Order: sequence, then C-alpha cells, then structure tokens
Amino acid sequence: MSPPKAATTVAGRYDQALHYAHDLRLPPEAPRPCPTSQWPVENVRLLEKYHAWLLGGGMAEYATNTVYLPMAGHILGLNLVPHPQINLEGDLEQAMEYVQAKGVSQEWLEACRHGLEKFRRFLRLERGLGEASKIHPFDVAAHTQDLPLWLVRELERYQRIQQKHWRTARLDDNVRNFWNKHGRVWRFLCLERGVRELNDLKRQHILDFVDHSLEAGYSVSTVNAHVRYLHTFLLFLQEEGYSVPQALLRIPNLKVPDRLPKYLTDKQVKKLRDEIERGVQEAPSAHVRRLVLLDRVTFYLLWQGGMRLSEVEELRLEDLDLPGRRLSVRNGKGLKDRSVYLTDTTLLALQSYLAVRGEGASDHVFLYRNAPLSNISSAPG
Repeated sequence: MSPPKAATTVAGRYDQALHYAHDLRLPPEAPRPCPTSQWPVENVRLLEKYHAWLLGGGMAEYATNTVYLPMAGHILGLNLVPHPQINLEGDLEQAMEYVQAKGVSQEWLEACRHGLEKFRRFLRLERGLGEASKIHPFDVAAHTQDLPLWLVRELERYQRIQQKHWRTARLDDNVRNFWNKHGRVWRFLCLERGVRELNDLKRQHILDFVDHSLEAGYSVSTVNAHVRYLHTFLLFLQEEGYSVPQALLRIPNLKVPDRLPKYLTDKQVKKLRDEIERGVQEAPSAHVRRLVLLDRVTFYLLWQGGMRLSEVEELRLEDLDLPGRRLSVRNGKGLKDRSVYLTDTTLLALQSYLAVRGEGASDHVFLYRNAPLSNISSAPG
C-alpha cells in the first residue's frame, strides 16, 4: 500500500493527522475531534492564520505540523462554534482530555500541553487581550511575617526610594532581589540572634552572620554584598533619625580572592563571528535561518554596538532609525538615554533580521517564537 500523498492545505494537514491518529486505546464514549469539513468556515481560516503565525515567528516546520497544528485542530474540532465563542479555559482543556484518553506517553503529554498553551496565547492576541501576565506580585507579608513590624515598614519605605532608580522592565526582578537579600540578613539577625529593636543589634551579630554565611557555602563576594545591603539600609535609618552606632557601619569587607579576567580575546571573538556567519550561510531551513539571523544581529549589537543584554532585549521598533544608521537606548545605565551608531555590518545584520522577524504581541525588535526575547523556556521545535 503506497503512503498517503502529503496534504497541500493547512486544513488538509490537520485532517490527515486526525485520520492517522492513534485512537485504538481511546474509550468508545470519549469525544473525538471532528474534521475540518464540519467546522465553521472562520475556524478553518483561523487555523491557516495560526499556521502562518507559527512559521513566521520562527517555529520549526516539523514541530508546527506534528504538535502545534494538531493541538489547535483538536481544540477547534471539539468546539464546533465560531472561535470567538470558545472559552479560553475549559473548552481548551477538552483537547488535553482527548490526548490523555489515548494513553500517550508523559513526554507526548508535555509536548501537547506546550501546544495547547501556544494556541491559547494566539487566541488571546487575536481577541486583543494581549499577553497573559507572567508576573506574580511579590508577597511581602508572607516573606516578612517573622520580622518586627517597624523593620518591615522601614524596609518598605527604603524599597520605594530605591526603586526610583530601577528600570521599569526590571522592576519585578529588582523587588524580589531586594526582599530576598535584605530578608536573608534580617531573618538571621531577628530569628537567630533575637534582634527585635534596632538597639538590640550588635556588631558581633553581623560578624556572626558573616561566619554563618561562609559556613553555609556562600562565596566571599556574596557575603560582602549582603553586608553592603545591611550597611546602606542602616545609613538610611540613620538619615531617618534612628540612632545607629558607628561600630555597626565599620564592618570590614572580607578579602576577595584574585580572579582571572573574564573576556574573549580578539582571536576568540573573530572565531565566534565566523561561526555565526557560517551558520547564516549554511542554514538548512527558514526556521534555522531566522534563528541564526537573530543570533547574528544580537552578537553585533553586543560586540560592535557596546549594548548590554538587557538593552538588546528591551529594544523597540520605534527606537530604530535605520536611515540615520542609529538606534536609541532608553533608560540605560543610570536611567539615561543614549544613541548607538551602527556599523555597516551591524546595520546589514539588523535589516536581514527585520525581514524575517515575524509578528509579535509587542513592538519589541527581537522576537523568539512571537514573544519578546528574554529568559526562554524550552518547548518542542
């Protein structure tokens, strides 16, 4: 028996995948997705748009056709109503219930869950709902429940002053870091050394914290950083009228071992550049080519443009002035704006990437699978 001919349409690809789905272990009473011939016509068009969105955003064709497209099709095939009426929660979960009922492996279940979440995100964007927030507000009360009330109150005031100097894009991370670092010091002082009022704090308590941290395996530089956080907070309290003995402000830093310099030699940078350029020339598919073009332009912006990684991640389309061969960095170090002038090589790399950038939910220049470039979780494809 000859193998089936490859489908030539997006709907045909899904129908073919549904026809050859392994449903042998599916209970007779379990719901089954319907083929596209039974869908509302707007849902077929939506599946086509989703397919183009995935590929345009850099998703691999294999993962698109084996995971993402079928999961979207299962959702639409189990919900035969115009797609704006599909509930983004319970209706989507029907597709996972269908996959689970087939008795597939745990690895395949995880891949299908990725596919479901990808389609949920696409539907949110189609409906103008924007990205679902991944930021969970830091629960200060839960993190400080064992600390004295006056201390928590002053730390909150100090945080509000400090965050005036924090970049908006890093606010959530900086809040967490603030409370994790200050909280670790004060939990030791309050819970291990019985400090309840500022007058209870002694120089020896801080030295005990240093010894405790070293015994716990913290590096010398980390311990010094924690002591600096305490020092700057004590200075804040002093400015606010608290009586802070000078002995508490004179804790010497531990000697940090000499480090070998960490930088790439000119030879290493050129070797890295050559590898990236070779990747562009030898990219075996549009998916891979888009990724290496992304690698190439970020490499040149970091190397020849002198930009920081966070500045590259936060760059917006409106910040680009290609005719003027420059871009604007907003709220850079010290919350200052500056212009970065582009070399011929960097400009060409940027133009080549923009030609294959694809669509995203925001105007960030650099997108990875239709989302702003950032800490990237793994997913099929």
